Order: sequence, then structure tokens, then C-alpha cells
Amino acid sequence: MNEKINAIREEMAKVVIGQEKMIDGLLIGLLCEGHILIEGIPGLAKTTTVKALSSALGLRFKRVQFTPDLLPSDILGAEIYDPQKNEFKIKRGPVFTNLLLADEINRAPAKVQSALLEVMQEKQVTIGEESFKLSPPFFVMATQNPVEQEGVYQLPEAQLDRFMMKLVVGYNTKEEELEIARRISRGTSGKINAVVTPEELEMLKKQVSEVHMDEEVEKYMIELVSATRDPKAYGLEAIADYIQFGASPRVSIDMFKAVKAMAFLRGKDYVSPVDIAYIIKEVMRHRVILSYEAEAEGITADFIIDKIVEAVAIP
Repeated sequence: MNEKINAIREEMAKVVIGQEKMIDGLLIGLLCEGHILIEGIPGLAKTTTVKALSSALGLRFKRVQFTPDLLPSDILGAEIYDPQKNEFKIKRGPVFTNLLLADEINRAPAKVQSALLEVMQEKQVTIGEESFKLSPPFFVMATQNPVEQEGVYQLPEAQLDRFMMKLVVGYNTKEEELEIARRISRGTSGKINAVVTPEELEMLKKQVSEVHMDEEVEKYMIELVSATRDPKAYGLEAIADYIQFGASPRVSIDMFKAVKAMAFLRGKDYVSPVDIAYIIKEVMRHRVILSYEAEAEGITADFIIDKIVEAVAIP
């Protein structure tokens, strides 16, 4: 594995114990310039992990706690009247950063969620009549709590589609939790140092883009995406009624990027079907729209993806 990636992991390990899948997902988002949605109950170090990543990279970091009374201007900024100069000036919001942590994004109403769409897609902000390009790199790492039912607003499909990956975070093992409790009680968590410069980060991205992907592997990924749209063509009549809408073309684009980054993180210079299997749920689970029948029967997107992976022939 690249020594710089190892250095980032070592720095993050000072405050984050376990949660390798979440760290892999954040690193993939970083290397592919993709936004990441992290879902999990409170207390699983989601916020801590994102903050640790920004510190290890030496990036500017802002955190916004989303609440039902949040306004778009609280994120983007606003025109402020200056009575001394008798003119309006722009006050920039927290979105003007490198890494924006949108904490509990599903607590904000539709206006605020839609305000993020232009920023996430175009990487620019419009305040009044002016548009401002954000300085690269720019990533949105959003968290959401799946347990809350009151005071939350489900993210619309259009915004979910903007997230390259959706990471579902689970509990630590008993051994990891014991180590967490010991560290916190002793106050022995280390200080995170910046170990990668912006120039080195650009070099890592270039190395990821050069990872080889065979044509058969490329076709295999397209088949996996197509199976979500026309499951009957792949002998998946049993799950056809559970899918309302299949994956969008953004899934194909993001999967091509993500599997290269996954192979790179595993120390390889080529993509294999194993890399696809490791990352497919994270790239696809939030973009397969389930039907009412699926929800009524407790069928999840992960279950659908498992069935598709079983049905499509591996090259």
C-alpha cells in the first residue's frame, strides 16, 4: 500500500479505533473527489472520523449541525449591509472550506438540503447575483441518524444520487470498545498531524486514475447496474417487484472511479471482481429505489444487491 495512505491511516488510528470500512470509504471519496453519506446511530465516531481525516490531510474543516430551523444562508452565506460604507458585502458561510461535515443532514428541511445541491454538483455557491467557485479540494461528508422519526426530513432521491457512496456504520467489536473506553478514560488519544500536502494528494489521485481496469471487468460492472433496471432479463423475477427504479447512470460513473481507488488502497495496480464486491453496496444501496412491496416485507437494498451479484456472471 502507498506509504502516504499508510501515514493517513496511522494518524487517524490515534483517535479512531476499528471502523476500517468507514475509513476506506472516506479515503475513496477523497481520492475520487466524491461526496460521502454516513449512516449510523449516535456514538459510533462518525464525526470524529471525518474530523480526524481532515486533520491528517491538513485541510480546512467546517462542521454544520443541521437542525429544523436552519436556513440556506446559514450554510452558503448572505449579503450583509454595511452602514459605514453604505453598501452590501458578502459574508461567506461555512461551505467555503475543503471538507464540510453536514452533521445529521436529515434534520434540515428541503430548502436547506436543496441549497447543498448546487454546491455538491457544481462546486460553486451563488449568493445574490454573484457566483463563487470553491477552492479545490471540496468534499461533503454528511451523517444521518436512521433511528430518529420526529423532526427529520428524508433526503430526496436527487440529493442521494449526488453522494458517491453511502456508508452504513455498525458497532465496534467488544475488544475495540474496551480499548476506546480505556483511551477516553485515561485521556491518551494522540494529536493528529498533517502528513499529506495538497501536492501529494494530487499525486495520489493521479496514481488512482492510472490503475488498470480490464474491459471484461468494465462490462461486468455495467451488467450489475443494468440488472437493477431490468432484473427479469437476468433471471431475477423474484425481486423484480421489489425495485421501483433501478440505479442511475451516476452509479456506473462512480463505480468505475471507486473500484480503482479500492484496488489502490489494497496495494494493487489493477481492478479485480473482488474490489467490486467489496464496494458495490456502498456505491449502489442509496440509488436503488425500492417499491412499497419491498418496504412492507422488510426487503432492503443490500438484499437486492446481494441477489444481483449472485445472478450476474463474474468474468
